[in-house]
Amino acid sequence: MNDLRWIDVLLVEDDPGDVLLTREAFELNKVRNKLHVVNDGEQAMSFLRKEGAYADVPRPDLILLDLNLPRKDGREVLQDIKADEKLRGIPVVVLTTSESEEDILRSYNLHANAYVSKPVDFDQFISVVRRIDDFFVTVVKLPNSSQHY
Repeated sequence: MNDLRWIDVLLVEDDPGDVLLTREAFELNKVRNKLHVVNDGEQAMSFLRKEGAYADVPRPDLILLDLNLPRKDGREVLQDIKADEKLRGIPVVVLTTSESEEDILRSYNLHANAYVSKPVDFDQFISVVRRIDDFFVTVVKLPNSSQHY
């Protein structure tokens, strides 16, 4: 347990309410991980490729990706991430309101690491974020982000 480290999490979410809920979930869960937020798919790719205003951002250790995004759809973002040799190793959790079997199947076919439907209930949402954090911070061994880029 002593080897726990903080991780950088990129939240790709266009709904301000869901961004606020995620921030609150991190705070309530005492999650010390750094949460970075972008609001559309194009910003996500600029962040990940360290372009423009994102030149000095850290490489995220985990991406929480909504599917229904403006400018560049989350499915396209997922496809671009997994097709990019420098980015494909970053775990991507699709965190979306869609429970469509087609979206679930397509996300896994595009190599999402997990697919989680967002609960509408605040307490359940908090629980989901806690479980994602517990899994990716305490259970899963993530690559050292300094070894990339």
